[in-house]
Amino acid sequence: MSGPSFFQTHMGHRFVEGTVPQLVRELQRLNSNLERLVATAELLAGQKQSSGAEPVARTPGDSEGR
Repeated sequence: MSGPSFFQTHMGHRFVEGTVPQLVRELQRLNSNLERLVATAELLAGQKQSSGAEPVARTPGDSEGR
């Protein structure tokens, strides 16, 4: 293929300089939110177990915890 490489084009430059860094920021934000969600869920699960509530038995195909 002749012509400039993708990163040398206007759209390629926008992708490399703008889109990719934004994707990385959003992935970092998503990871932070997931970590907070897991920590909260673990805290709530610990409170339920210490209050005497019995844990719900889960089957391998039960992805929603019912």
